Order: sequence, then C-alpha cells, then structure tokens
Amino acid sequence: MKMENIEVMDDVEIRIKGIEALNQALGPSAALRFLTLLHREPTDYVEISRRLYEGQTVDEIFERAKKHWRG
Repeated sequence: MKMENIEVMDDVEIRIKGIEALNQALGPSAALRFLTLLHREPTDYVEISRRLYEGQTVDEIFERAKKHWRG
C-alpha cells in the first residue's frame, strides 16, 4: 500500500479540527456543554470503546484504522 501526501497533524491541529467537528455536529452551545462535561466528570473509556466498536470484528476495526493511519 502506497501512502502519498499524508499530512501528520500536531496536537494543536487535532484540537482545532475536533472543536470544529463538535461545533458542526452539535452547534456551539452543545459543543461547549460536551467539552465541559468531559472535564467535569470521570470518563469510562472502556465503556466508550465498547460502544464505539460494538458489533465489529477486529479485522474491520483494523482495516478502518489502516485507512486513516497517518504515520
């Protein structure tokens, strides 16, 4: 597999794109509420992972990750 013209994002770019995505998906008010909730309450990342990957095989997850790999 040949990877050309892949731009590696630094942490600032990832934050900006993430906030832009939240604003677009939720609107500014709900995006701010979401970010506030993340900082206020403990997050169960295991439960989040279970929900994100529910019903998917490891191969499906791996193939999707390969499509988005930037390294």
